[in-house]
Amino acid sequence: MIQKSCSFISWSQSLRNPIGNKLLAAMSREEYERLLPQMQAIPLALKQRIYEVNEPIEHLYFPNSGVISFLGVLGNGSTVEVATVGNEGMIGTPILLGTDRIPAETMVQVPGDGWRMKVDVFKREVPPGSPFHNLLLRYVQALINQMIRSVICNTLHPVEARCCRWLLQVQDRVGLDEFILTQEFLSQMLGVRRATVSEVAAKLQKAGLINYHRGKIIILDREALEAGSCECYRVVKQEYERLLS
Repeated sequence: MIQKSCSFISWSQSLRNPIGNKLLAAMSREEYERLLPQMQAIPLALKQRIYEVNEPIEHLYFPNSGVISFLGVLGNGSTVEVATVGNEGMIGTPILLGTDRIPAETMVQVPGDGWRMKVDVFKREVPPGSPFHNLLLRYVQALINQMIRSVICNTLHPVEARCCRWLLQVQDRVGLDEFILTQEFLSQMLGVRRATVSEVAAKLQKAGLINYHRGKIIILDREALEAGSCECYRVVKQEYERLLS
């Protein structure tokens, strides 16, 4: 997605500190040597809450692997996903926009690992107008585009097509055919009942597209998943490539 990342990874690996996050991998060597010592490598555990609704943000997060969801929360406790972030992005975009909180819950739905940086360090080391800050602003636009498309998709497209889209997005981010995913999370992501998720998963499994057992998904036929997905998968992917390449 980010063309600079290939050359970056070659020399970052020589320093025995490879970067999986594509935004960090796009940094210049000078930025890398200045910023990485001020970041902390962390695990991202299943169901870990990164941010709570409207609580002050203390760190920015850059996933190397795994998937983190932004969840809209209603007064009765119901949730629905509005966006997902993996190794293509970051968590903490409100800091770039001049605020310190977000009216959504942010939770790890597929475990992995990543880097985090304190907000005060970020503000000091990544000033507006710097190359990395400008890249992150383009990422914010890509994330907004994803959220817009999520509203369209959840309103107009059938749940089976949405499920195919979502599985493709997860596979892109984890880089594996197999990953952990519970029915509880999938129902939150799609905004439907767990019974509906069970029906859709069973249909995809019967068609030979996936294997789903005890919270573990195995992608068996990616080409068929792409054929069964709605147009939103392609549109969102193209927007990320346009803005971040």
